[in-house]
Amino acid sequence: MVKHQPLQVYEKQVFVSFVTGIYGCRWKRYQRSQDDSSRWECTWFVILCSSFLLLLFWAYFWLVAQNDFNEFNWSVYNRSGEWRDESIPILASTTVGFSYITFLLILALFHISLGQQLNLYWVHKIGVLAMLLTTISGVISVDDIWGDEWDIILVSLQSTAPFLHIGALATVTAISWLVAGYVVRRERSNFQVMMLLLYMVILLTVYLAPLTFTCPCIMDRHSLRLRPDVIGRRGAPMLGPENTLVSFTRALQYGASSLEADVTISVDGVPFLMRDRTLKRTTDVGKVFPARQYDEASFFNWTEIRSLSAGQWFLESDPYWTVETLTARDRSRIGNQTVCSLMEMLRLAAKANSSALLKVRRPPPEHPRYRTWFMDTLWAVQKAGITQKRVRTVTWTPDTDRGRVRGLQQTANEKLSVEEMRQRGLTSLTLHYSKASTKDLQEYLANNVSVTVYPVNEPWLYSILWCSGVPSVSSDAPQVLRKVPYPIWLMSLNAYRFIWITSDLVSIAVVIGIFGFQKWRMRGMQNYNPEQIMLSAVTRRSSRDVNIMKEKLIISELNNGLSSTEELCLFPENGYATYSHGDLSH
Repeated sequence: MVKHQPLQVYEKQVFVSFVTGIYGCRWKRYQRSQDDSSRWECTWFVILCSSFLLLLFWAYFWLVAQNDFNEFNWSVYNRSGEWRDESIPILASTTVGFSYITFLLILALFHISLGQQLNLYWVHKIGVLAMLLTTISGVISVDDIWGDEWDIILVSLQSTAPFLHIGALATVTAISWLVAGYVVRRERSNFQVMMLLLYMVILLTVYLAPLTFTCPCIMDRHSLRLRPDVIGRRGAPMLGPENTLVSFTRALQYGASSLEADVTISVDGVPFLMRDRTLKRTTDVGKVFPARQYDEASFFNWTEIRSLSAGQWFLESDPYWTVETLTARDRSRIGNQTVCSLMEMLRLAAKANSSALLKVRRPPPEHPRYRTWFMDTLWAVQKAGITQKRVRTVTWTPDTDRGRVRGLQQTANEKLSVEEMRQRGLTSLTLHYSKASTKDLQEYLANNVSVTVYPVNEPWLYSILWCSGVPSVSSDAPQVLRKVPYPIWLMSLNAYRFIWITSDLVSIAVVIGIFGFQKWRMRGMQNYNPEQIMLSAVTRRSSRDVNIMKEKLIISELNNGLSSTEELCLFPENGYATYSHGDLSH
């Protein structure tokens, strides 16, 4: 009697089980397959890749948009009427979603590399679809609420493009392993040719991408201008309530060379500092004057305004998550803050030998001081004892009113040509960073036009403006910019060209090597025949490729009608593969 051995002995594949188990809930070997993936599963792989790319874009946007989180929260407040830090839940959900989609994509790529059939588990399909729809709705919402912020992506590329290029180069080089494994198959198809052409186009685009870069910090370090002055925008609002004496004092302590404030005229002609059109957000007007909390701030008299607290809201809402870092003395001082008048702020600037940038809002037509607002402002400047040459004003009024504010330096809050500025008699501009291109800045500087760029709260933005030659920036975070004594990166053009060309050449060599290795590897697998498999089993333990060929041989024999008395056996105890017929074995 002949004792039959098991048909096949499988080695444990812990890593493969882990990959296929988490991705498709296929933990057992019999659940897996090395057949080509179905079109349905390939479609889900495309959806997964699309979700990853969209989330990558979304995560990058919020990473660089940290510079403007204060503006975002203020935009949401103007719509909802409630002040909340909306950036925290957005950042948390984006981090979780991006990590989840990235993990699934890595598992899918491992499937392809290991030759396993893609079969995404239905729970993951729901998760991927939910993340895709959530991100799309988020993009639409931001475009509606904060559409101008998309410009920061192009601005940030002036700082991050060289590093993103290296990352993209490494990624497309690594993907060549999967592409080569697919296109060097023995079977040829039009889709393989299309895949190869698409990959080559992407690779060539990445190689030549630096030709389109505009990076101010790629320059000779000897051409670097002086460090831009920092203007405390509403003081240092992350360390104290905005537009209060505490906030302005903190800004001066952290190296601000000038102070910026928003000026409103009260009903009795006293200029005071208030950003919003109402007093609701930054005072306790809802408690003191509940029936008037939505009224225009300029329709309160100075006595009523002075009776309000301008610091309790900061301690209660903690808008920048900084209250816990304050000492008990600082909290007590903040809690006692009242609305600051323009005269108090200017006296503080004069005492510190600093200057001031005033954004004056003209009262509405029905306001009693509609025609005398400029005289009220000028009177406050004169009484504060500060030199008028050290006070610049940005007035949101027609040009016919600019000349009426005599004695004060005036600046435009819009992008103008040099010729227009000469016609209006202006020598300085205050521009949003998205409107200040490197070319325009160089033209302004060449014509002795002073430019202040706002808001600048992150080191990367401060660095590229420094390299662009901007003389001053307006910042909500002077305490952050004080820690930037030099641009975060600076590189000569020749050095960058060397890095760029060297990286491309290394990538080309690696890609060619990978394609050559995959072709050699596939040719070796195609040259296997049953006799080689049986002989190799005698001398050494089978490799993964040999095991695959054995399985194909067994299945082929079974399909050809192996009789009940014939059997193909593998003997794991001695490593021999035998073929038995009846009572005879070879």
